[in-house]
Amino acid sequence: MQKNGLAEAMAELVYPRHCPVCHEIMPYGTGKACVPCRASLSCIGEPKCRKCGKPVDQEEQEYCFDCSRQSHSYEQGTAVWLYDKKMKESIYRFKYHNKREYGDFYTEEIMRHCGSDIQRWKADMIIPVPLHKSKMRKRGFNQAELIARGIGESTGIPVRNDIVVRNRKTLPQKELSLKERQINLKRAFKIVDNDVELKIIILIDDIYTTGSTVDGVAEVLLEAGASRVYYVSICIGKGI
Repeated sequence: MQKNGLAEAMAELVYPRHCPVCHEIMPYGTGKACVPCRASLSCIGEPKCRKCGKPVDQEEQEYCFDCSRQSHSYEQGTAVWLYDKKMKESIYRFKYHNKREYGDFYTEEIMRHCGSDIQRWKADMIIPVPLHKSKMRKRGFNQAELIARGIGESTGIPVRNDIVVRNRKTLPQKELSLKERQINLKRAFKIVDNDVELKIIILIDDIYTTGSTVDGVAEVLLEAGASRVYYVSICIGKGI
């Protein structure tokens, strides 16, 4: 066993993993989630929207209801699971109860289900959707950056968290309508002065619902010279 692998094994023995779904302790060496819990999650399959990746009802349906009535700044996106009750509880613990260990499971499943899309997009850079500095101080970490780092390690694509910042504190998106979300995020992001040539970028976020957040970040990246922006999220909602 390599040195890093030994250190990880020792850490898991001292601080055993919890299943990201039921939060029960995982016996050593049994994986990152319970087998029954893993099977109970609603993975996104076909048919799905060709733009955002949400499930659609019919094979011949090209776009979901949200994408058929609004345009997006990003090129295309994908997610692993439907944002249902189980994933809401999982991500809530991940974000607000400091369950950072869940990130390993999320990243592993993103690469399993979305890895072919990530490779096909041939991105030059991965950028996590930034948190406002006040939220970052309170939470202690950016959940999107944690996932982005894992994807970057798996793919070799550079991860940058110093190019886009959230310069305006916004209201929680879940409390707002589509129009209110768009207004809420208007000019909430800005590009930090840098000498990096922006080309093809993949944005990482935890939850996609209407796309307002991803669009807000994509807009400033495209204005700064990016040619295409894609996104990957852990979960995707059914829209408003």
